[in-house]
Amino acid sequence: MKTPLQITFRDIEHSDALEAHIREKAAKLETFFEPIMSCRVVVEMPHQHKHQGKVFNIRIDIGVPGNEIVVNRDRHEDVYVALRDGFEAAKRKLKDYAHRLHGETKVHAAEYLGEVARVFPEEGYGFIRRSDGDELYFNADNLVNVSLAQLQEGDAVKFIEDAAAEGLQAKRVSVGQHQLP
Repeated sequence: MKTPLQITFRDIEHSDALEAHIREKAAKLETFFEPIMSCRVVVEMPHQHKHQGKVFNIRIDIGVPGNEIVVNRDRHEDVYVALRDGFEAAKRKLKDYAHRLHGETKVHAAEYLGEVARVFPEEGYGFIRRSDGDELYFNADNLVNVSLAQLQEGDAVKFIEDAAAEGLQAKRVSVGQHQLP
């Protein structure tokens, strides 16, 4: 492992086998995100209660460029299971951080403003006029906060465009205080 690793045992005896296990798990983190600057792992067994037995807490602090990723896994009876769960959570957080850093996050569909051009409540569909004058079909299933019977020509709406077999259609149509530019 290239990353400086600090392992701390609190209220638990040091174990070479446990330390080797932690080093192995920490080394695998570098395969998910390369520029890890530091990694600190704390294994502790807080004060024991008569009825709870031995429980372990795991804390993992990972220093990455511009941020610190922290994982806490509390109260597990098996230290190896607690470590497994902690490093799995750290792996997920590192992957999410790498995706955000590289701009690979999910892109949501663009929302557009328009107005109701025509509505046919009995037939269950209508048309929205975009700001460029083109009209898009929509049906009752695509309405979010209104019914077809409540819509009137000229109502301002917000929607997303979706490709269909017949061309572009309006989806997730909502009515509100939207103003056309």
